[in-house]
Amino acid sequence: MRILGIDPGLATLGYGVIDTQGSKITLITAGAVITPPDMITPDRLVKIRCDIRELLTVYQPQEIAFEELFFSKNITTGMNVSAARGVTLCACAEYTKELFEYTPMQIKQAIVGYGKADKHQIQEMVRMILHQEKIIRPDDAADALALAICHARSATSLLARAQNPVKQTV
Repeated sequence: MRILGIDPGLATLGYGVIDTQGSKITLITAGAVITPPDMITPDRLVKIRCDIRELLTVYQPQEIAFEELFFSKNITTGMNVSAARGVTLCACAEYTKELFEYTPMQIKQAIVGYGKADKHQIQEMVRMILHQEKIIRPDDAADALALAICHARSATSLLARAQNPVKQTV
């Protein structure tokens, strides 16, 4: 199965594509869609949508996993991230209905085995799981790969899926 993980953001949107066969996970690509701060928000959103559509065409994922958004402090930043996530979600929904979302705690639990793991622990485990020499950069790409791995691990356990189904976003 090919899985695309997306870590939403307006300035930097991380993505990671993996292939899974049983418990084997292989890195296909990872990176980030970057929009410059001097670009007006509508143009940034168009760039994100176009770049996501291109990723979908090139890598043809079968399932797509998103991180659930959580804001605690900066509502303005949260609204911009929500807009970027919405545009991305819409482009992905046009491509497939196989869309899933996970909370940060679920991702940490799946990758590290501890729901309150720190960013460095997650990045190091992603590096090890994918047999990479160095931690994947940028951070947003590593986060997106963690999300894809989380989904792969959830999807490979039919018993876990039946007892605790992944929340579908659409």
